[in-house]
Amino acid sequence: MARRRNKNLSEEDYLEIQEFVYSKNVEEDKFLTSMSVNYKCKNENQGKVRDSIRNNEITIVSGLPGTGKTFLACAEALKLIKSKPKFKKILLVKSVTQLKGEELGHLPGDIQEKFDPYMGSFVDNFEKIIGESLTSKLRELSLINIQPLAFVRGRSIDNTIIIVDEAQNISIDNMRTLMTRIGDNSKMIILGDVKQKDIRNKKDSSLEIVLDRFNEIEGFGCVELRNPEDVVRNPIIKIIEEVFENIG
Repeated sequence: MARRRNKNLSEEDYLEIQEFVYSKNVEEDKFLTSMSVNYKCKNENQGKVRDSIRNNEITIVSGLPGTGKTFLACAEALKLIKSKPKFKKILLVKSVTQLKGEELGHLPGDIQEKFDPYMGSFVDNFEKIIGESLTSKLRELSLINIQPLAFVRGRSIDNTIIIVDEAQNISIDNMRTLMTRIGDNSKMIILGDVKQKDIRNKKDSSLEIVLDRFNEIEGFGCVELRNPEDVVRNPIIKIIEEVFENIG
C-alpha cells in the first residue's frame, strides 16, 4: 500500500524525503550485507547464553566480570540485524543515575554526548567484534542507538534488539517499565551481576528477582555465569574475585 503524503508537505519536499529514506535504506542494506560477524563460544555456559538469545524473546543473564556476557549480547545482536530483516536496529539501555553520584545533567553536550562515557562497555565490545570504523558507521546510520533508562518510559520499541546493562542497579518498578517496552518483532537481552549492586538500597535491585520469577517461563531464558571457570577474560580476574569473596 502506498504511503500517503502529508498535506503540509509540498510535492518537492515529499519526493526529497522519500529519496533520502530510500538511499538510507539502500546504504544500510549494503552495509549489513558486507558486515562479517564471527565468534565462538568459549564454554558451555556461553553457549547457553547464545542459544537463549536466539530462541527467546527475552534473555536475562547474571554473570561475574569477565564471563563475556556483554560480548555475547553484542555479537548476537549484530548477527540478528544482519540475518533477520525484521530486526532493524540495536538499542543500548543503561541505568547510570546511581553511579558515583554522577548525573547526566552535570556533563556538557547533548544527550548522546552526555551518555557516551557510560557506554564504553558496549562500544569496546562492538569494536572487538567488527572493528572501530564499522562500529562508528553503524552508529552513524542509527543502526546502533543509545538511550538512558529514564527516557524509555512510554515507548513501544518494535523491530529492535534491546540490550540492557547493569540490571542489578535497576529497581523492580523500573524493570517492570523497561520489560514492558518490548514491542513487535523485538528481542530484549538483560545483563548484570548480582554481586555488583551500586543501587542505593540493595534490596530494591530487580536482577535476582527477575532471574527467579521468569525462569522456565516460555519465551524467557535465564542464564547465570557464576562459576570461576566461566571467566574467559584475563585469568587474573578469577584470583581477584576469589580474594574479594573472602573479604569480610
